[in-house]
Amino acid sequence: METLKKIVSNQYFPAAAVLTAVVLFWAVGLLGGLSLLHNNQPPLTTLTWMLFVYTVAVLSPLAGILAATDLLRRWRRNRAAATAYTGYSVDPQAGEGQVAVEPAGGAQSMDAPEEPAVQHPAPPAPKAAKKTSKQAGRKQAA
Repeated sequence: METLKKIVSNQYFPAAAVLTAVVLFWAVGLLGGLSLLHNNQPPLTTLTWMLFVYTVAVLSPLAGILAATDLLRRWRRNRAAATAYTGYSVDPQAGEGQVAVEPAGGAQSMDAPEEPAVQHPAPPAPKAAKKTSKQAGRKQAA
């Protein structure tokens, strides 16, 4: 039961479920899932089935593309976050058993001059209101 909770609460689950449903729909369709059209059924049943299949056939590629894009986006985001968390990336051209480590943000070239930071003047401080012993419209206590 705990494993099922982990699977359902996983961030990849909704997109993976949609992609699986799209793939299953097309696999069943390719393997003869439209056999209802070969049977002698009432016209309304056949028409309803055809409209359902047509709707799913039109919308499922779109749903599959969106699900695959979402899975890829989440995977890349998590991979980038893991790389940023460690602070280093691994050089893919390093040999087996060797890890060439470089900063994840990319090292700045020593040849390039560092640009000076732009200094903006601070906004003027607001003027303090003068306090008077007599304020207009009030009577002073005797």
